[in-house]
Amino acid sequence: MGWCHQHNWSTLPTPSNTRNDGRLHVAQKIAWVTGGGTGIGKAGAQSLLADGWTVIISGRRAEVLNAVVEELGAGGKPIEAMPLDVSNAADARKVADAILAKHGRIDLLVNSAGVNLPKRSWLDVTEEGFDQIVDINLKGVMYCIRAVLPAMRAQKDGCIINVASWAGRIVSQMTGPAYTSTKHAVLALTHSFNMDECVNGLRACCLSPGEVATDIMKNRPVPPSAEIMARMLQPDDLGKTIAFIAGMPPHVCMNEVLISPTWNRSFIGG
Repeated sequence: MGWCHQHNWSTLPTPSNTRNDGRLHVAQKIAWVTGGGTGIGKAGAQSLLADGWTVIISGRRAEVLNAVVEELGAGGKPIEAMPLDVSNAADARKVADAILAKHGRIDLLVNSAGVNLPKRSWLDVTEEGFDQIVDINLKGVMYCIRAVLPAMRAQKDGCIINVASWAGRIVSQMTGPAYTSTKHAVLALTHSFNMDECVNGLRACCLSPGEVATDIMKNRPVPPSAEIMARMLQPDDLGKTIAFIAGMPPHVCMNEVLISPTWNRSFIGG
């Protein structure tokens, strides 16, 4: 098979769609970011815009999305909002189809929509709460991937970034069984995607951050203090990471990125 052929890579010319640092030019590239109204998704949208992407943000609250478009789109930057409930497969297909109808392609999907609940322990979590977390954190990722997959296959190019969690790599009592298990599943989903779709020129990365100072922290049974939040990863840290992953050339697949604050409470028992 061609994958096993030996090549003298040093003699190959630099592709015309890459910069001198090897990262991808993104002129006319289209990115779809779920959970784009707040936190990591919003920060990812901001960093992608700074790198030249056209960005479509999705989330459940249209008013929040519109405010982000007004904020980040200042100066005519190409960002737009398409509301979406990721837990609804038909809704995901509808938004993907609308993006394709308007822009003709989807080059990047960032699955950043996610949720956890205050009542999350084995004794406290309800069946309805467990289902809600699974529907958004896991099924939502699958629904959005399947919505863009035919177009990406036709393009023979596409990148997917699934935002998981440190808890998807290292089991955490703090995050509860539903959240922890869905984030482990997202990691497996990412690797499964790469196994199937690498031959079609597609690649996926599981981005697994430790504690990030976002609104989801307010849902913890004991919300962290402002001092502790300041020592966590900040949304902008993840936004820059998303843009870096997305900017790698098509022959590079960053399968996983595990990132944490230097002051890591999972290490020190905080």
